[in-house]
Amino acid sequence: MIIEHESLEQSGLTRYIPPKGDFEGFRDVEHYKEKVKEWGLSSAKEAKREFLFKERNYQRVVTIKGYETYGKTEEFNTLVIEFQDGNLSCIHPAYLKEMQQSSFGKESMLEVTVKEPVKLETPDTEVTVTTDSKETQPTPKKAKTTKPKKEKEPKIELPAEKVHFTATVKQFAMTYNPFNEENDEVVILENVQIVQEPPLELGFAWCSHSKTLKKFELVAGDLLEFDGKVAKKKLPKGKDVPEEFIVEVPVPYKVNNPSKIAKQN
Repeated sequence: MIIEHESLEQSGLTRYIPPKGDFEGFRDVEHYKEKVKEWGLSSAKEAKREFLFKERNYQRVVTIKGYETYGKTEEFNTLVIEFQDGNLSCIHPAYLKEMQQSSFGKESMLEVTVKEPVKLETPDTEVTVTTDSKETQPTPKKAKTTKPKKEKEPKIELPAEKVHFTATVKQFAMTYNPFNEENDEVVILENVQIVQEPPLELGFAWCSHSKTLKKFELVAGDLLEFDGKVAKKKLPKGKDVPEEFIVEVPVPYKVNNPSKIAKQN
């Protein structure tokens, strides 16, 4: 760790990005442990409290004061960190996690160089030389066959607010979580329908197998009713998961924060 007075001397070199306004704090110690584990910053029994904020030529000690939420369904987080001089600043969880590595600063994993592909121009005709004559004659280029375009499926307008759903439990699955670098268990739902006039059929969707859902001891075939928000987010594949947790169908939607859950008999 850095000596405190040395860290404070670097405060003038740091570019702060203060939170826009009010941000989410931690309800208690358990809530803090749950969130830092979700972000991949600490999985120990005693959750880590101090972290290093690094630049190329210095580093400082920070603590996490809370987080902001963003995205259409508010499923993404930006951390609010506090420096030893009392200044607050925002930072992405993955970037703070990267700063904890000893190799940080040599080559950032978050910097990706995108190169434009080189286009090679080809002539419309090819020149063929015959053995009988020195003259050349152009060979016309073969005409390209145009494949018929597939008809696009009508785009579904998803509601931004919380709505009421009915769905059937299809199976359980595993999806890779890049924040904690582990597989998380999720529930795959089929026959997902938003209850409205007229009803909106979504087909397949997935949601986290949270503590709330585990209380219902779900099995495949269970009929559910619940409230929640839905987003267009394809199910990420898990890494090295058992066969029974592999999903064979595309799952394009995610249900966030299901509540008022009722299991029908």
